[in-house]
Amino acid sequence: MSVDAALDVEELATAFARDVVRPRAVEMARGLSAEFPLYLLDEAAQRGLTGLLVPRQYGGSAAGHLAFAHFIEAVARECASSAVILDVHISVATEPIVIFGNDEQKQRYLPRLASGEWLGAFALTEAGSGSDAAALRATATRRGDTYVLRGTKAFITNAGAADLYVVMARAGGTAGARGISAFLVEATTPGVHPQPRLHKMGLRGSWTAELVLDDVVVPVQNLLGEEGQGFRAAMSALDSGRIGISAQATGIAQGALDAAVAHQRSHAYTTALADMDALTAASRALYRHAAAMCDAAEPFSRQAAAAKLYATDAAMQVAHAAVELCAPDSASEDHPAAIRLRDAKACQIYEGTNQVQRVVIARQLLA
Repeated sequence: MSVDAALDVEELATAFARDVVRPRAVEMARGLSAEFPLYLLDEAAQRGLTGLLVPRQYGGSAAGHLAFAHFIEAVARECASSAVILDVHISVATEPIVIFGNDEQKQRYLPRLASGEWLGAFALTEAGSGSDAAALRATATRRGDTYVLRGTKAFITNAGAADLYVVMARAGGTAGARGISAFLVEATTPGVHPQPRLHKMGLRGSWTAELVLDDVVVPVQNLLGEEGQGFRAAMSALDSGRIGISAQATGIAQGALDAAVAHQRSHAYTTALADMDALTAASRALYRHAAAMCDAAEPFSRQAAAAKLYATDAAMQVAHAAVELCAPDSASEDHPAAIRLRDAKACQIYEGTNQVQRVVIARQLLA
């Protein structure tokens, strides 16, 4: 991706965040709407922002991970709920098809995802295998030219609204990571049952729910990659996905800093703002470095883990400081600092907890 392309996406992203996300940010943070905010997908698609990681021959822009991260930070600065909906769709729900899909799968699904016609979701996590993904228990039993999927996925972003799920399940009876395969499961397939959305501490505007797979029959053509490649596909998706989460956390931190600066203009000067700004700037530098390495096809797993670890911890620090600086106004549930503090916590947990990121970094340093 060229520098000019990155700048073009940054301008588009800034305008999208300002014109589409900001006017409904407080409503999204309350999370009270019974309707999924499909306007986000529609408006982003009209601006060419839903296919940033999709090759041009399949309807995307192939803008790259740096451009994608610019977009997610800009959206998260206004509304983290909106950012995670778009992040999951563009990244972990689409990129596995780009990397592991065959020509027929790419032709069938990527144009729909890139154009925003379909919304995607990524179904890896289970109640008993959060940080230990290789211990998942969902099964895929081969029956002739089909697989029958059974199991329950937990904490699935976009569940209930998604048109396509990338589902990880155990096929062939092999234990551990080698027994995991990836499947493309259309939401209209009989037996796909999203459960009622969860009421969360933060990110209330994004839909998160269990996904029950009750004897879901999918054709063998919907096996993503080869049997036993699912864990590799999942880890590949999470590696680049952590760039997006780092950018989301940076956007949350920037939004919290914005709120603190606005509040402090009418109060005594404080050096705490300088520390908050430094943490935010460092987070931005780390995720941009990881994204640039990814776009250059260089190994970036450790850099993405470091960006995710640092940026999400920094977001919590900055948001907490913003709540303190904006007190007593920040006691209001709708105060922008309070919203950012609630939203920041999830970033330390999903797409690999920060404890897992420390393991990833240490292992690679010692390898």
